Amino acid sequence: MNENSNRTVLITGASRGLGLALGSALAKEHWTLIIDARGVEGLEAACDELSRSTTVYAIPGDVTGAQHRQALAKAAQQAGGLDALVNNASILGPSPQPELSEYPLEVLEAVYRANVIAPLGVIQAVREQLKPGAAILNITSDAAVEPYPGWGGYGSSKAALEHLSAILAAENPAWRIYWVDPGDMRTQMQQEAFPDEDISDRPLPEESVPGLLALLKGDLPSGRYQARALPQEANA
Repeated sequence: MNENSNRTVLITGASRGLGLALGSALAKEHWTLIIDARGVEGLEAACDELSRSTTVYAIPGDVTGAQHRQALAKAAQQAGGLDALVNNASILGPSPQPELSEYPLEVLEAVYRANVIAPLGVIQAVREQLKPGAAILNITSDAAVEPYPGWGGYGSSKAALEHLSAILAAENPAWRIYWVDPGDMRTQMQQEAFPDEDISDRPLPEESVPGLLALLKGDLPSGRYQARALPQEANA
């Protein structure tokens, strides 16, 4: 195992998709990784892959649970604190997605717990472990700002996450807080959103990673960014 760079990141929802792609990129740079996911087998497979390059703490569980969030905080303490937190875990809701007039309210509550309350809960749980100047990335969506029919549940939850992020940034100027739209990606969630469509033309999650790295390693001000535009913006 290569010696790590003494930088540590917590990435939620890191067993596949964007979370795993970002974890893979940071592992190659020898960041210490704290990762979680609800699926034990997928998380173990991701840990096996990432551990070839760096130190990995893999903690199975659901970010909507307070005990799991405390387990993540304990791992962050054991790792010596956090340079970055990436709130990537989220849920889509029903597939196919219903219109709001027919959306089951109990399911909408679950979507908001996972996509809005849980990211804040993770931040609250690990706030004592965030180092000065730490970066917090809340992964959002263009559905947070565009009124796509059928996306009322997921989109409104991401809109709430974006406004929550903006207020956190105003309240905590010592942190770099970013709400980031990664763009359409060829992921399981994207396929669930469009169950009858061929999504092979969507970019792989890896194409959104350079923008996330620009935020993690740069000094851009807190705010909303589009991941695939960031390399050009960061270097301008």
